[in-house]
Amino acid sequence: MCRVAGGWICAFGSGKRVGSSHDSRAFTRSPRQPTGMGSIDVLRDDVSLDEPTLVEGLPGVGLVGKLATDHLVETFEMVHYANVHCDGLPPVTTYATGDRELATPVRLYADAERDLLALQSDVPVSPGAALEFATCLGRWSADAEVTALYLSGIGREREEGATPALYGVGTGGGSERLAGVGIDPPTESGLISGPTGALLSHALDTGATAVGLVVEATPQFPDPQAAARLLEAGIGPLLDVDVPVAELVDHAEEIRAAKRRLAERMQEAEETSSQARPLGMYQ
Repeated sequence: MCRVAGGWICAFGSGKRVGSSHDSRAFTRSPRQPTGMGSIDVLRDDVSLDEPTLVEGLPGVGLVGKLATDHLVETFEMVHYANVHCDGLPPVTTYATGDRELATPVRLYADAERDLLALQSDVPVSPGAALEFATCLGRWSADAEVTALYLSGIGREREEGATPALYGVGTGGGSERLAGVGIDPPTESGLISGPTGALLSHALDTGATAVGLVVEATPQFPDPQAAARLLEAGIGPLLDVDVPVAELVDHAEEIRAAKRRLAERMQEAEETSSQARPLGMYQ
């Protein structure tokens, strides 16, 4: 981390930011939509969404949520739709290779054709800020009639070539959506912690429709194979779209190297991570 011109700048990895704001259509800024604990600054009122699905990509175990969401943004060429200014987010800015423009660390991207939103985050959300962040994003999601898909990894080592196990949980009608596409329920009791756990808790408390997808992921390193499993067997069926994942699988080693620094930061502060854990360890 370095301080520049009175503000903090952070760099994470060596890859360029996907879903750049510099696309062919001009931005039209709308007033920030206050949530009571921050605001969502919508940048584009030329993007029409009708009860969209939001895919959340906060950093967590194996970086599975971030890898999956980044892949969606890039593959579907989603446009930078909004900046997230929820209370408790770190006061930092981010920059990308070959791009002089600074950006907020947490952003929303949109794909009007697929009625899809993606939450992209370059920073972890601290445990102390998880409740504020969940309340902020949850209130905005309710106002925008958004159905959320929350992503989490459960730390498990697996044999080379083995398919990561995937299961889903839901609230407010989310369970019916999972059953409708044949996503299995959990095979053991557990809990989801970190900011993703707070988001699911907020959905449960408010009766919002939400789905949580949990995939086995290597805890020590970024896990592109687990992210590909999330996309292919979880997110794709729930969105009723085909998500190509060959890029993630074929370039797994390059992706691991590029994202290793962020994964190491998450391991240093394990309690910050969004992750699923077997409940037995708490009993």
